[in-house]
Amino acid sequence: MIHFDTIFLVDDDPINNLINKRLLGKVDLAENIVEFLEGAEALVKLNDIDPTQSILIFLDINMPVLNGWEFLDRYQELYSDRSDKIVILSSSIDYQDRLKAKEYQAVSGFLEKPLTLEKIKIQMEKYERD
Repeated sequence: MIHFDTIFLVDDDPINNLINKRLLGKVDLAENIVEFLEGAEALVKLNDIDPTQSILIFLDINMPVLNGWEFLDRYQELYSDRSDKIVILSSSIDYQDRLKAKEYQAVSGFLEKPLTLEKIKIQMEKYERD
C-alpha cells in the first residue's frame, strides 16, 4: 500500500479529527498524522515541510475563518510546485461541490463523511493505479 510522510487532517471539528486520526493510524499510511482546526494553520505548516515529502491532506469544506475552497485557492497560489494529494472529506452531498472540486488540480478525491476503512482503501488503490 502507498505510504506518505505525513497526513494532515484539516477539519474544524476536533472529534472528527480524533476519530479520523485513530482510523488512519490503523492502516499505517504515514509516520505522522497532524490535526488542524483551521485551514490557515495547515497552510503555514506546509511552508515548513520539504516539497519532496509526500503529504496527504484530508480537507473539510465547511469551516469558519478559511473554508476548504479558500484553502484550495491559497494552496494553488502558494504551493503550485508541490505534489501533495488532497482529498476533500465533507458532509456535503451537493453534486456542485464535487464538480467544483474537479476544478482544482491538487484534489485527487472527494469522500463523504464519515471516513471509513473501506473509503481509505478505495482512495489508496486509486493512487497505486496512477
